[in-house]
Amino acid sequence: MNPRIRLCLIVFWCQVMVITAVTDPNDLAVLNAVKSGWQNLPTNWKGSDPCGSNWEGINCTNTRVTALVLAGMGVATDDIGDIPSLSMLQYLDLSNNNGIKAILPSSIQNLKNITTLILVGCSFRGPIPDSIGSLKQLVFLGLNNNSFIGPIPPSIGNLTKLLWLDLTYNQLSGPIPISNDTASGLDNLVNAQHFHLANNQLSGPIPPELFSVNMSLIHFLVNNNQLSGTIPASIGTVQTLEVVRLDSNSLTKVVPQNLTNLQTVSVLYLSNNQLTGPVPDLSGMNSLLYVDMSNNSFDNSDILTWFTLPSLTTLLMEMTQLQGEIPSNVFQPQLEKLVLSNNLLNGTLDVGNNYKSDLIVDLTNNSITNFTQNFGYNLSLNLDNNPICKAGSTERYCATGKPNPPTGFPSNTCPPAHCGSNKVLSPNCKCTCPYTGTIYFLSYSFSNLDNTTYYATLHDALISAFRFNQLPVDSIYISNAILDEYNYLQYRLHIFPSSEDYFTRSAVSSIGTVINRQNFSIPYYGPLFFLDDSYLSTGKKSSNHGNVVGVAVGGFVILFLIVSAITYAIYQKRKASKAKQNSPFESWGANGSDAGSVPQLKGTRWCTFEELKRCTNNFSEENMIGTGGYGQVYKGTLDTGHVVAIKRAQQRSLQGAQEFKTEIELLSRIHHKNVVSLVGFCYEHGEQMLVYEYISNGTLKDNLTGKAGMKLNWMKRLKVALDSAKGVTYLHELANPPIIHRDIKSNNILLDEHMNAKVADFGLSKLLGDESKGYVSTQVKGTLGYMDPEYYMTQQLTEKSDVYSFGIVLLELLTSRSPIHKGKYIVREVKEAIDKSGDPNGIYTILDPSLGSFQTLGGLTKFVNLAMSCVQDSGSDRPKMGDVVREIESIIDLAVLSLDVESSLTF
Repeated sequence: MNPRIRLCLIVFWCQVMVITAVTDPNDLAVLNAVKSGWQNLPTNWKGSDPCGSNWEGINCTNTRVTALVLAGMGVATDDIGDIPSLSMLQYLDLSNNNGIKAILPSSIQNLKNITTLILVGCSFRGPIPDSIGSLKQLVFLGLNNNSFIGPIPPSIGNLTKLLWLDLTYNQLSGPIPISNDTASGLDNLVNAQHFHLANNQLSGPIPPELFSVNMSLIHFLVNNNQLSGTIPASIGTVQTLEVVRLDSNSLTKVVPQNLTNLQTVSVLYLSNNQLTGPVPDLSGMNSLLYVDMSNNSFDNSDILTWFTLPSLTTLLMEMTQLQGEIPSNVFQPQLEKLVLSNNLLNGTLDVGNNYKSDLIVDLTNNSITNFTQNFGYNLSLNLDNNPICKAGSTERYCATGKPNPPTGFPSNTCPPAHCGSNKVLSPNCKCTCPYTGTIYFLSYSFSNLDNTTYYATLHDALISAFRFNQLPVDSIYISNAILDEYNYLQYRLHIFPSSEDYFTRSAVSSIGTVINRQNFSIPYYGPLFFLDDSYLSTGKKSSNHGNVVGVAVGGFVILFLIVSAITYAIYQKRKASKAKQNSPFESWGANGSDAGSVPQLKGTRWCTFEELKRCTNNFSEENMIGTGGYGQVYKGTLDTGHVVAIKRAQQRSLQGAQEFKTEIELLSRIHHKNVVSLVGFCYEHGEQMLVYEYISNGTLKDNLTGKAGMKLNWMKRLKVALDSAKGVTYLHELANPPIIHRDIKSNNILLDEHMNAKVADFGLSKLLGDESKGYVSTQVKGTLGYMDPEYYMTQQLTEKSDVYSFGIVLLELLTSRSPIHKGKYIVREVKEAIDKSGDPNGIYTILDPSLGSFQTLGGLTKFVNLAMSCVQDSGSDRPKMGDVVREIESIIDLAVLSLDVESSLTF
C-alpha cells in the first residue's frame, strides 16, 4: 500500500474511532471508579470507551450505560461507590457475588430509570434505604439472601409499577408496613403479583388493610417470621392468589371461613402456628394441590369432605386433632402424599383400590387397630406406634420410610469415559466444565420427588429459557431433589457449555440472570431463587470491531505491537528477576537437603510476613481466636479485605520445607463448599503460617456444648451432619488423588454465618495415591476417642478410618457428649442403651435433653443405625461416605415430616 494512502487511512480511522468513542463522560468516570475500587472485575475492562469496547457486563444505548450485569462473576467490594450515578441505568444485576459486603446507599434514589434491581445472594448489610421508594420505574426488586436489617421501608409502597418484591432470607424486623396519613405502604402496590417476605424477623399482625379486591397478588409468602394475631378475613377477597404461605409464625384463633373463596389457590400452608377453632372448610377451593395445616390446635374433628378434593396431591395434617376412621375415598387416584400422624384416628384402615402405587401415607402415632388390605397393598405406608403395630410386629407397614429420590435427570446413557481436570461428562456425552449451583423453590404443587415428570418439566423449562435468550448452553443435569427445613424444594443444577469446554464469565452472568429474573413459567413449580457455586472460567470473550478497521490501522498496530513486545519483554524479565529475589521459596534447598521446586498452587496466594503481622496487630492476644499443640490461630483482615484465620506454627511444630510445600500444594487443590478453603500461606523469617477463610460460628464442639451461644435443634444437627459428610465425601471420591483426613472430629468441623458446616484442619491428612492397595501404611496419629481401632491395630490407614471418626461425630450430635465421657466410651454407652431396650430408640436415655422428646425427632432410628454402622469394628462393614450422604438426605426427608412448632421457629 502506498505510504501516503496508508497515512491518510490511519488519520481517517483515528478520527472515526474518536467519534465512536462515545461513552458518556459521567458514566465513564463511574465505571473507572468501580474498576479502581472493586476486585475480580472482568479482565477486558480496559481502555477509555466501555461502550465502544464492549466491556463485559456493560450494555449501552447510544452514549449511555443502560445495563450493568455482573452476576456470578465473583466480584467483591465493601462499597458500591458511584453506581447510583449511572443515571440512565435500567437493569442492575449483581447477584451471586457474596464478596459484595456493602451497604445499599440512600443515593440509590438517583437511578430514576431503573426497572430491574437484582441483588440476590450477595452480602449486603445494613438497612434498606427509605430512598428506594423514589425508583418509580422499578418493576422487579430482588433483595433476597442478604443481611439487610431494620424495617421494610414503607416507601416501597410508592413503587406503583412494581410486580415482583422479594425480601426473603434477610434479617428484617418490625411490622408489615401499610399506608397512613403520613406514609405509604405495601397495600398501595395493587399491581404487584409477588410479595416474598419469608425468613425474616417480621412481627406484629398481618394487617387487614394489606389486602383488597383490586389487588393482582399471586404469591403471598410470609412464612418463617414472628407474625402474630389472626389471619385477616380480607385475604379472602384477593381472587388472584395462587400460593399462600403463612406457616411457622405465631398466628392464633380461628381461620377465616371466607378462605374457601380463593378458588385459584393451589398451594396453602398454615402449619406450625397456634390456630384454634374448627378445622377450616376448604371445600370451595377447587384448585388446591398442596395443603399443610400441621401442628396447630384445632378442635377435635372427623375427616372433612374436602379431603377428597379431586385436585389434591398432598395433604399434611399432622397433629391437628383429627379423630375417627379414615374413609377409603380419601385415597384418591391423584394423591401423592398423605400425612395424618400424631392425631386421634382409630378403627379400621381401608385404603380402597384407587390409590397410586407410589403413594406415601404416614399414619404414625394414632389408634388404628386393623388394616383391611393387610396382605394386599402396594403403597408406602407407615402405621408405627398404632395398636395394630404391637411390640415385636414384623409387618412392613410398621416401619416404612420414604424411598430415596432418583439420582438425577436426565439419566446417564453415555458410554464410560474419563474426563480430566475438573471436567464432567454432560448428558450429551461431552467432557466440559459445568456451571453449578442450587435452585430453591419457595413453593411447589407436588410431593413425589421420585417422579421424573417433575424433573423433566423443570429441565425443559430451563433449557427453553436458555435457548430463548440465546445462551451457549449445551445441556443441563438436575440432581438431588430434597426438601430443606423450611419445606423449600432444592435441586442441584449442572449447566454444561456448548462449543467450548468452559463458559465465559459473561455467559455465566447471563445464565444466573435468566434464572433469578424468572421471566418464564414452570408448571408445578412456584417462585425460585438460584445460588451458584463459584465458577472460574478460562474462556475468552472475543471482540470484533470490523475487518475494515483492522486493515486500515493494521500497519500502525503491528509497529505498535513490536515496540510493545520489546518493552514488555524487558519488563517481564525485570519482574521475574525481582519475583525470584522475593520468592519465599528461593532459599529452599540451599543446604542441599531440602530441595524442591516452587509449589504448584491453585488459587492460593503468598502472603508476606509483614502483611500478616500488620493484619493481626503484631499477632496480638486480642486477635487470638484459638490455640493448640501446633501453635496459635489469629483473626485478621488481609490487604485485599478478606477476613481470615491465620494458623501460626510454633517453632517446635515447624515442618521441613518440602513437607510444608507438600501440605500447601495439597490444601490448594481442595475446593468445596463444605471444606474450609486455604486462602494463602507465609514462609518467611523462619515462620510457617497457613491462612484460611474465617468461619464465624466456631466449631461444632463449641456449638454442641453451648460455648458458642447457639442452640442446635434436630434439623440443624441433621444439616450439619449432611454438610460435613459431603465435605468428607469430596475428599474421598472427588479429590485427585483421594485424601484421607485422619482427624475427623467435632473440633474440626466449623460452622459459618449461615450455619453451613465445613471440614477443617488437614495437618494429619494423607494422600491415597496407590489405588491398588486402597490403604496407606503409616504411623498411627489422630485424636483419642475418634480413632479407628482397626487402623490403630494394623497401622493401615483407609478411607473407612474417616468413616469411623465420622460415626463418632454422629453420636456426638445425638448426645452432645465427648467421645470419652466420665471414663466411658460413647460407642459402648450407645450400644448398652440400645441393647438394654432392644430398640435403636433406646438411645433416648443418653440423648441430649435439649433435643426434647425422641418421639418428635423424625428419622431418629435411621440416624442411630447409620451412626452405629459407621463405627463397626471392621472397616469392610462400614459404609462409604457417599452412602452416608445419601442416607442422611433420606433421614432429613423423614425429619421434615415430623417438624414440630419449636424446631420450625428456632432453626
